[in-house]
Amino acid sequence: MIPWLGPKDPFPPLEQTLDEPNGLLAAGGGLSTARLLEAYRQGIFPWYGEGEPILWWSPDPRMVLVPGELKVPRSVGKMLRKSHFEVRADTAFRDVMVACAAPRRGQRGTWITGEMVEAYTRLHQLGHAHSVETWIGGELAGGLYGVALGRAFFGESMFSRATDASKIALVHLVRQLQRWEFGIIDCQMATPLLASFGAREIPRREFSNRLKELVNYPRPVGLWRFDHVTA
Repeated sequence: MIPWLGPKDPFPPLEQTLDEPNGLLAAGGGLSTARLLEAYRQGIFPWYGEGEPILWWSPDPRMVLVPGELKVPRSVGKMLRKSHFEVRADTAFRDVMVACAAPRRGQRGTWITGEMVEAYTRLHQLGHAHSVETWIGGELAGGLYGVALGRAFFGESMFSRATDASKIALVHLVRQLQRWEFGIIDCQMATPLLASFGAREIPRREFSNRLKELVNYPRPVGLWRFDHVTA
């Protein structure tokens, strides 16, 4: 059994997460800005389907990407050396979320509900959530979004409408975060794609300890603007 959270109830200790399914901690509680920020500070994130109650997760182990450990696959490196795309930050946040929520081959439904789109758009308007976008020919071709607190970035989802468009956005994000001295990118769950970029699993206890050091670093809150970089 997991606890059902009221609007003002705190999250239970992470030690109370279930082993199966891995990391399930609590349900309910709403998606207010305060609730979401409290969750991310503790390494907790919402993940649930349309029509289901809000479920909160903190899996063990945790997939993370340290910016200085980025590996760029050869095929993506070749794409980065081309000049047919433009990478922007925070110019189409809601569009990126909606694109991430679109149906994908082999999947039924989406976990990015309309309720989540509204909640994270509010976070974006307050300067806590960000998008990184790849544009080709003036059209949004791919991108990703997530939440930033201090020097920690919590990645949420990616999408592509053109070959490697989301991967291009990811590489530019990681390189920029390294320049900004971010210490960690939370990837939540392990995937072969993220592993190919240098992400790795660490114990949840280690992840939580790192967050305590990183989320309270003072950083300006607002729209992101990336430095001009070349591949």
